[in-house]
Amino acid sequence: EKMIPKSEEKDDESVENSYLVESNETYLDFEEPLRPLPLPVTQARQLLSYYSLAHNPYMCQVRNDSKTAAILPPLWVRCDGSDPEGTCWLGAVPIVAGDGITGISFQSVTCKEPAHCKADFITLSQLQRIHKERHHSSSVTMRGFARYDLLGATIGVDNSIIECRSSVMADFTWNNADSILQRPPLTSSATLNIKRECGDTQNVVHELYIELEFLLVLAKGLKTGETDWPESLQTKSAVELVQAQIDDLKSKLDGFSNLRIKKEEAESEKVKSDTAAFDSTIKTNFIERSDLDFAEQLWCIMRKSVSSYQDVVDCFTLVVRSLKLGEIQPWIHRGSSSLLSKMVKQSYDGTVENIALKG
Repeated sequence: EKMIPKSEEKDDESVENSYLVESNETYLDFEEPLRPLPLPVTQARQLLSYYSLAHNPYMCQVRNDSKTAAILPPLWVRCDGSDPEGTCWLGAVPIVAGDGITGISFQSVTCKEPAHCKADFITLSQLQRIHKERHHSSSVTMRGFARYDLLGATIGVDNSIIECRSSVMADFTWNNADSILQRPPLTSSATLNIKRECGDTQNVVHELYIELEFLLVLAKGLKTGETDWPESLQTKSAVELVQAQIDDLKSKLDGFSNLRIKKEEAESEKVKSDTAAFDSTIKTNFIERSDLDFAEQLWCIMRKSVSSYQDVVDCFTLVVRSLKLGEIQPWIHRGSSSLLSKMVKQSYDGTVENIALKG
């Protein structure tokens, strides 16, 4: 009576097997595009060994009816520079005589450390002479190429290095190069390569992106009934910031000077964040509006500080109470038609309707 039926045993085995399969799964997340990677020197030499064997006329894999091996193009393998010599490239160039090959020339390119000045480089005339001796050419055409990274691959913030996901590269090409590390002349051809990713904090429209992302969170919450509130980056709570805004309106009657002071305070708080540190490195900012009314200012404060539905209720409770008591009569755009704008306009006459802040 206590024996387990055979069908249940199979079910248990299938569940156990499925658990083992799931536990052995490997999830690969390629956030960045795949690109060619350098090889260790040992693997690079192995590839060059296969390359040289392919030119051996006595190998049955490459021998044809004429008993001559096919001449392949030169092979260059990029290395990771992990060996003591700092090898960057290993190459194999066939030595051709007539219709056949007489041997293979193996070449290597090493790099010790980054150069700091022009004195560390060989001159252009020396480079031309070495090229002529190596390739037995009578004439050499020199073309210049320069690439400028306008954003930088990494940036330091708060004593930490953060990799940039976006890049702006300027490539310059020109004929008749005169020297090593020559500046691009005015006649050079320029190409601007721009790569941008959503959510990059270096983007000058990052604040706008965060605002639109917050709107999508609110719109999704209205549909599903559940809101995934973003984490607040402000040092003060949303209620404290809104109360400070109300106190400021109480003490000052001039709305324009009030806007100016609040903008200066917002700028001082903004410098403390990492986003402001990123924007300052780009030195490119959009001109912010200076005519924000009370509803727009309240939106700017709350979207950066609210972290729950209760924060929203508490903030609007403070505003509605101040409007009903006549403590504030903030400035609102004439064409504004939001519910908060209507309440502010009603406060001018002292008739503010009751609004339920639930649901």
